[in-house]
Amino acid sequence: MAIVQNANLSRTEFAAAINQIATERKIDPADIYEAIRQALVSAYRKQMGDLDESFYYYVDLDENNGAARIFKAPIIKQDAENLEVLEWDEKKAEDVTPAGFGRIAAQTAKQVILQRIRRSEHDTIIAAYRDRIGEVVTGQVLRMQGRSVIMDIGRGQAVMPPEEQMRGEFYRLNQRLAVLIKEISETPHGEQIIVTRATASLVSKLFEREVPEVSSGAVEIVAIAREAGVRTKLTVKSTQDGVDPVGSCVGQRGVRVQKVIEELNNEKVDIIPFSADDRLLLQAALAPAEGLKIDIDSKSRLVTVTAPDDQLSLVIGRGGQNVRLAAKLTGYQITVKSAAGQVQSAVTGKEDYEIDTFDLQADTREVLIQHKLTTLADLVRFRDKWVNMNEINEVDQKILLAKVAEYLEQETKRGV
Repeated sequence: MAIVQNANLSRTEFAAAINQIATERKIDPADIYEAIRQALVSAYRKQMGDLDESFYYYVDLDENNGAARIFKAPIIKQDAENLEVLEWDEKKAEDVTPAGFGRIAAQTAKQVILQRIRRSEHDTIIAAYRDRIGEVVTGQVLRMQGRSVIMDIGRGQAVMPPEEQMRGEFYRLNQRLAVLIKEISETPHGEQIIVTRATASLVSKLFEREVPEVSSGAVEIVAIAREAGVRTKLTVKSTQDGVDPVGSCVGQRGVRVQKVIEELNNEKVDIIPFSADDRLLLQAALAPAEGLKIDIDSKSRLVTVTAPDDQLSLVIGRGGQNVRLAAKLTGYQITVKSAAGQVQSAVTGKEDYEIDTFDLQADTREVLIQHKLTTLADLVRFRDKWVNMNEINEVDQKILLAKVAEYLEQETKRGV
């Protein structure tokens, strides 16, 4: 890539080299010319050492043959804060190109040019994916970077941070996964594409892909409540007469919903028919529990559910998951009572995980989520992983230890 070494390059050769780079990297040729100019100024400064900073140094690049000369011109106007040169006197410009500069500068310029080309290519890729936010793509696991997963998603690479991963899911090299493009995030290393498998939108998009009635709008997904990697509840309704919303999503012999479940690594998916009658909707959302007495305060969005003793475990679910998802799905705060009137569970619908019911500080919650410790069962099973963490304050440590002790006592009483 000796663009500046030979001033006698023909226009065809020089233009062909630039156009080849631009075509291969899918960037604007003007960006390459600008990269060359900046590279040559950098090379000149490196070669000459201390320069008179009352002058502005720039490159005159002949785009016909690649010949380059360094000029300095008196500065007329400069930004006082960042010292950016705003105006200079080109009429008083002086050619200061040193002898043999082309040969000396070429290698240095080449490195800077390649960096700018890579940056331009990266910016082009980022711009392309900026228009694809919210889209589901198939990514391939390239490597692990700490607890984050680096994935190939086609033209570019993306990052899946710990909080965007599914609970209980482990990733291996070259594994292919459906991910949703969540956002473009600014990092110390530049902009990065962030993908997720934890969002409820991934479920919605997968149903759009697998169910023609959903993609056409004949079936509408009204609401989704999800605890990624474990369970999802969604309500669906038909917008066309004669279309069965649940049957459409399930498919013949369950083939459609099974495709979605496979993409979600066997996460359980409950498809519920939407009803404008809140009582019927709550009964369906709290399934498989039966024989429930449901008292609704629509104004305050409060619900009290009284369950027979043999249905309490079903209505609450393991770790309170069933009632928690039902609350999130319906928008009601739900309190579950036993037949004797004792409160067994109370959720607001704002909890994303079981640990959200423990009244922990935000920093502790974030640490536990990053380590995929989101349920009481996780805390019991992986106690050695968190019990001495410096990131968890003493108050929260006591709360967690008390919860674990209570859990183990209940399991012992049940003979587990």
